[in-house]
Amino acid sequence: MNNNFFEESKESSQVKTRIVEKYFWAWAKVIIPHAKEWESNIGYVDLFAGPGRYDDGSKSTPILVLEKAIEEKDISDMLISTFNDIEPGFVQNLEDAINSIPGIDSLKNKPTVINKEVGEEVAQILESVKTVPTLFFVDPWGYKGLSLQLISPAVKNWGCDCIFFFNYNRINMGINNEKVEEHMNALFGSERAEELRHSLQAMNPLERELTIVEAISQSLKSEGGEYVLPFCFKKGYGERPSHHLIFVSKHKRGYQIMKDIMAKESTDSEQGVPSFEYTSATEKQLLLFGYSRPLDDLAEMLLTEYAGRTMTMKQIFDDHNVGTPYISRNYKEILAKLETQGKIQTDPPVDKRRKNTFADTVKATFPSKDE
Repeated sequence: MNNNFFEESKESSQVKTRIVEKYFWAWAKVIIPHAKEWESNIGYVDLFAGPGRYDDGSKSTPILVLEKAIEEKDISDMLISTFNDIEPGFVQNLEDAINSIPGIDSLKNKPTVINKEVGEEVAQILESVKTVPTLFFVDPWGYKGLSLQLISPAVKNWGCDCIFFFNYNRINMGINNEKVEEHMNALFGSERAEELRHSLQAMNPLERELTIVEAISQSLKSEGGEYVLPFCFKKGYGERPSHHLIFVSKHKRGYQIMKDIMAKESTDSEQGVPSFEYTSATEKQLLLFGYSRPLDDLAEMLLTEYAGRTMTMKQIFDDHNVGTPYISRNYKEILAKLETQGKIQTDPPVDKRRKNTFADTVKATFPSKDE
């Protein structure tokens, strides 16, 4: 383990923390009304929490999440939070950092800080306990402890989402290393891991990245994580990926919220289509999961896939956007362009709408393939 990790708050770490903090807030606001109806609490679990602060004094994820909870009375009344780290020194520092947060006593449920190795025992605990709606954050140093057995129960119940951060370089090097075969099998599943060992050998670096992240995503989907969204971190111009942040959910609403958050944290875009990447120096790069399509390609996709159909903007967006880099404004922009070009009919038409708008309720009629 690299204990120097917390010596400074690197810019990429700040982006990662910001994504988690923003999603926690948005997730809690969506979940709380339902939790109230069921007389339930909400939960936040961080299994590799660290000391709470970097050595430069800046706050890491646990402190920022708890500060968000303190800001909102409903969250402070309902949140049950658990923070774990294997390092006793980190646990003590985290407890001190939590206790020093202004207003920490306003939380109805005092945060729990534990010192446990994340592995099979923790996974079994998660599997056996019927949880309240919970957001799980899993940020290991490498790959030890990161497994399907751990993530699967984290998203099994309603309202339970998982965000995990993994070291791509370590996994890329470890997939063909017999010494860590057990860890790789735990992450990908034995069958998929064996397929990777054979298929990756002839691939170039970009193909390896796409294949490895796709394999993790498919493994998560097979365990019930219907919606999977990756965000790539690169150290700088021309560098290979170092880490990926992956979001896993069973619900489209969570996927859409996280997609908007990750889009805003992207350092680059092509024609307004976000890259879902963070680099310390921006560059134009190919993207994961077919995310290399610029906005110009979206028009052709919509004309082909929805030929002969009439749908509202929202229906088109909800049906099409999963697994693509496109966000709501991209669809509105391209539908307005198709309308101007006379390639689709709209209801209400452009002269009956507010200028330069394409609302969610506007209907678009696409020509049939033989027109």
